[in-house]
Amino acid sequence: MKRSKECLLAALALLLVPCVGLGFARAADESQGFLYGRIITDGGTEYVGFLRWGDEEACWDDLFHSLKEDLPYQESVDWKERKDRPRRRGLVKVLSWMIEWESDKEFWEESASRIFIARFGDIREIRVTGGEDAEVFMKSGESYDVSGYANDVGGTVHVEDGSLGEIDLRWNRIDTIEFLPVPAGAQRGAYRLHGRVETDAGEFSGFIQWDKQECLSTDLLDGETRDGDVSIEMGRIRSIERRGRSSSLVVLKDGRELRLRGTNDVNSENRGIMVEDPRYGRLTIPWGEFEMITFSDPGGSGRGYERYGPLGWLHGKVIDRDDREHRGRLVIDLDEAEAWEMLNGSYREIKFDIPLANVRVIEPRGYDESRITLHGGAEIDLEDGQDVSDKNDGVLIFQNDDDDDRDALYIPWDEIERIEFDH
Repeated sequence: MKRSKECLLAALALLLVPCVGLGFARAADESQGFLYGRIITDGGTEYVGFLRWGDEEACWDDLFHSLKEDLPYQESVDWKERKDRPRRRGLVKVLSWMIEWESDKEFWEESASRIFIARFGDIREIRVTGGEDAEVFMKSGESYDVSGYANDVGGTVHVEDGSLGEIDLRWNRIDTIEFLPVPAGAQRGAYRLHGRVETDAGEFSGFIQWDKQECLSTDLLDGETRDGDVSIEMGRIRSIERRGRSSSLVVLKDGRELRLRGTNDVNSENRGIMVEDPRYGRLTIPWGEFEMITFSDPGGSGRGYERYGPLGWLHGKVIDRDDREHRGRLVIDLDEAEAWEMLNGSYREIKFDIPLANVRVIEPRGYDESRITLHGGAEIDLEDGQDVSDKNDGVLIFQNDDDDDRDALYIPWDEIERIEFDH
């Protein structure tokens, strides 16, 4: 009888071991989407663990912003040799008057700058080179010198070191940030916010970054009630509904309702609700377009670092207004040359940042709009942005993969009928 019990316990143990292993695997999978890496300070000290940029970006599909210091493709076009330079036009309001302005391309080119935007998952390493400067090494093998523009460069980086605990590292103390996959068994201690956002322009669903900041269940939503100030963990909230410019109705998961006001978490000072919608990419919804968000129950955290493969040069063909096709390596807006880079534009005040790897076709439509067709089949008409309007500086096409200007064909934006990408 004793032997039978021992055999039964052994059999149960064999059955339980795989289940326990699966439990740990699931827990690890829940944290794969969070930033993780090794930071080496200028004194040689290493810190390894989950990362967060200040109290904002915490996930691989979050966006790293700065300014590109070098714009080599701008030099491939000699504006002075072009007889019919495109001209910038626009309207600006001064007091109660609307004034139309126009400037030539040469003037604009001299004052040009370009924003560097990349998902953290596409970055291999960041080396700090100054107080607001860095060299960013991409998984594609290319590197970019960037400077300023946002607090992603020059701010603090929060590390949850596995053995030390939590530490905030100042930018000027950092030498190198090396991104790494989350190791098996590592858990973040919070789950990522996910929900459905209702807007005047339709519904969008995906991972959420509220007020461009709160993205974890442990982050706090601040507000004022009649009885006093409150700070509520985002993981306790079921929904938030905009009530005009100055307040919101917050419904908790236990059914309680609170009317909150007085902070940028719950009024028109909100910087925007960011949604990682799998149909498009990252979009930012301003308060005026936002109606209501309903948060989902805890789920995954997004793609792991190793699932962001190296995205290389853009290739495809450009069809001009004379129906001629030009094929080769493409540089969009004399700036975006790699597939990890972002196409920017707006739809009804909602700003879209779409990885060019997701884009199949760009079709300019008039003065300030383009139709974008994505690989998943979605179509959207975007306007206003540098990449989708006549602010676009046109496309360079290289017959070979090098940057030999003798091989480059330049097509101005107003002569483009359609751009089709090979990826």
